[in-house]
Amino acid sequence: MRDLAPGIRASTFSIFVNIFLAAVKIVTGVVGNSYALIADGVESCTDILSSLVVWGGLRIAARPPDRTHPYGHGKAESLAALFVSLVLLAAAVGIAIQSIREILVPHHAPAWYTLVVLGIIIGIKECMFRFILQIGKNLQSNALKSDAWHHRADAITSLTAFIGISVALVGGNGYESADDWAALIGCAFIFYNGVRLLAPALDEVMDAAASPTTEAEVRKIASSVEGVARVEKCRVRKSGIGLQMDLHVQVDRHLSVERGHEISHLVKDRLTASPLVINDVIIHIEPHIPSPPSPS
Repeated sequence: MRDLAPGIRASTFSIFVNIFLAAVKIVTGVVGNSYALIADGVESCTDILSSLVVWGGLRIAARPPDRTHPYGHGKAESLAALFVSLVLLAAAVGIAIQSIREILVPHHAPAWYTLVVLGIIIGIKECMFRFILQIGKNLQSNALKSDAWHHRADAITSLTAFIGISVALVGGNGYESADDWAALIGCAFIFYNGVRLLAPALDEVMDAAASPTTEAEVRKIASSVEGVARVEKCRVRKSGIGLQMDLHVQVDRHLSVERGHEISHLVKDRLTASPLVINDVIIHIEPHIPSPPSPS
């Protein structure tokens, strides 16, 4: 089982960053008369909730198997990824609705210094995206990857707000709603990424099979063990950040039960020693009956 401590630390850091930036956005938006910035700050509040869910999911997933959860707690990470993806979709819809309302209601142009705040926020959010995404890739954690894309989505909404406010300030009268139009465009990107992240999270919750490449690698490793005649069945699924697998391994039918048992342990040891991140392996030994030679 891979150590989840780096992911938990990254998620904790993400929570504090989101709290700080959300406060900065909302206060600056109110003082600087930028409705797009206020909406962006509210969206950052959803990032706080998402980071808290990821943090909790990783902490639960890190727990070892127990009597009531003999297969471990890895599903907590999958559920966290699912929740964060849904929050991302909800945030996109919510910001789009608010942007349309602001377009329909005339308001004053925002203050110039909101651009300075947005520029700093965009830089911080992009750095957070890259930092969290790299850790998510290292741990193969869809929850952390989803949380990383929350930071990228926040950077996108801030960037569109930056462009819109710039247009509103340069254009003057009649261009006050430019930041709202820009935020509306950014929502499409956020919604797209929400859908993209939702699919793998649903697959994990529904115990979808691992990729054909992963299954082929498992078969190759198991078949390389001396005494294995054939790998008949190979079922592999992702659970949390690791893999759960069930193999039916065929051995010489004349071998003793003890020798067959030894081979099964060798297969398990070879798999767990491989680069694959594996939570558990269940191996069923079957007799190998050679196919009769085809008539010439």
